Amino acid sequence: MLFEPRSGRLAAWGNALLAGLVSPDEAVLSIVGEDAVHRVEGLPDESGPVGLTLALGRLRALGATGLRVALPAPGHPLGLSGPPEFNARALEAEEAVVAVGSALGLVPEVSEAGPPGDVHVSVTWHVLPVREAPPADVPSLSEAERELAEALREATEVLTRLDVAGSGPVAEAALSAYRARAEAGREALAPGYPPRAVRVLALAQRVDLMVSLAYENGHGGAVAASEMAARAEALRPVERVARRALVAAYNSAVEARERG
Repeated sequence: MLFEPRSGRLAAWGNALLAGLVSPDEAVLSIVGEDAVHRVEGLPDESGPVGLTLALGRLRALGATGLRVALPAPGHPLGLSGPPEFNARALEAEEAVVAVGSALGLVPEVSEAGPPGDVHVSVTWHVLPVREAPPADVPSLSEAERELAEALREATEVLTRLDVAGSGPVAEAALSAYRARAEAGREALAPGYPPRAVRVLALAQRVDLMVSLAYENGHGGAVAASEMAARAEALRPVERVARRALVAAYNSAVEARERG
C-alpha cells in the first residue's frame, strides 16, 4: 500500500481550492477519498464540528493562503514549528496540516467502526493554534530528489545483501498495485503542483514502499540478531529521507507561491 497521508490529501487539494483551480466539491471528494466522512472541530467562531467545505472556506476567511504538511516522528519534528501542544498532538497522530497565514493547524483523529471488510472510517480534524515560523527540516524539491535517488540505491543494496528484498504474495500485490497506479498516470497531486513535485512524490512513495515491504516480510535471510539490527539501522535513515521528500512535495505549491 502506498503511503498517502490524509494530511497530504488535505493540503494538496486544499491548496488547489485556495488557488481557485478546483471546485469545493472536487476538493472535498478528493480529500475524503475512501473514508466515510471528514469533520473539522475547533474552528474559531464555530460551536461544533463542521464539514470540510465550510471549514476550508472559514480558513480562507481567517487568512489562510496555503496549507503545509507535517509528518513528525520521535526525534524528528518534520514540518512543525510549535507551540508544544500542537507539536505533541501532531507527533501522536504522526501527521498534521498547518494553515499558512491563519496561525492554525489541523491534526487528524481517525475512528473505525464495523466488521472486517465493511469498516466505516471517519476523520475528525482538530484545529489548534500554531506558531507562524519556518517549518522544521523541510528540504527543497531539488534537495529531496537528490536525497531520494541516493536513498533508493542504498536501500536496494542493503536489502539485497540482507536478503529481505520484497518477496512473497503480499509484496508482489503491493508492487503490482504500485506499477498499475504509475502506468495509469493517476494524478498523484492536485492541480497547481509543479511536475517535479509529482516526480518527487512518486519516488518517495516507491522508497517508502520498499521500506514497508522490508519490515512486513518477516526476517527473510536476516535471521541473526545482528543482521536484523543492521536492517533496522539501514532502513531508519531511508525512511527519514522518504518522509522529508513527501513533505517537500506536498508543500511545494505553497513554497512556489511564496517565492513569487
